[in-house]
Amino acid sequence: MPRIGYARVSTTSQDLNIQKIKLKEAGCEIIRAETGSGASRDGRTELETLLEFLRAGDELVVHRLDRLGRSTRDVLNLVHELDAKGASLRILEPEVTTAGGMGRMVITVLGMVADMELKFIRDRQRAGIEAAKGQGVYKGRQKRVDDAEICRLSAQGVSKAQIARDLKVSRMTVYRALEDTGPKTAKTV
Repeated sequence: MPRIGYARVSTTSQDLNIQKIKLKEAGCEIIRAETGSGASRDGRTELETLLEFLRAGDELVVHRLDRLGRSTRDVLNLVHELDAKGASLRILEPEVTTAGGMGRMVITVLGMVADMELKFIRDRQRAGIEAAKGQGVYKGRQKRVDDAEICRLSAQGVSKAQIARDLKVSRMTVYRALEDTGPKTAKTV
């Protein structure tokens, strides 16, 4: 049975090497890796590529379940997709496989734990931001684009959609910049 490994980290400051080594030691012939959030499957192109090419008898291997996903629903959907293809999932730590009925139950529980852990992370992050705001040290994320540049392009008649494409920002960013720097009008009641 071909073993195909999947490794994921959330940020570029994290290292994929430990996961790759563990997957290689587990006998994975192919290892795909990517950087991205595990909160959902959106934008995880390497995982999607793996899912497209897995065949009956193949085994998808991950170092830990949270590398596959932090949403119970996503993990269970993924297990269902693998099952429909005749493939299975193996988690190295703790050693669990969906090849048997008991493994599915354990993966469901582990998926719920990963989901709870993500909620805890978000709660701690929110609490930290609120504390920093209370101390006056939280300023939010640095802007990636200069509002003046957006206004300049808009004044030249460039469409909002084109400004967004050219500056590689969302259209909402363009609208906000134009609203924040545009003429202030008094609201009447």
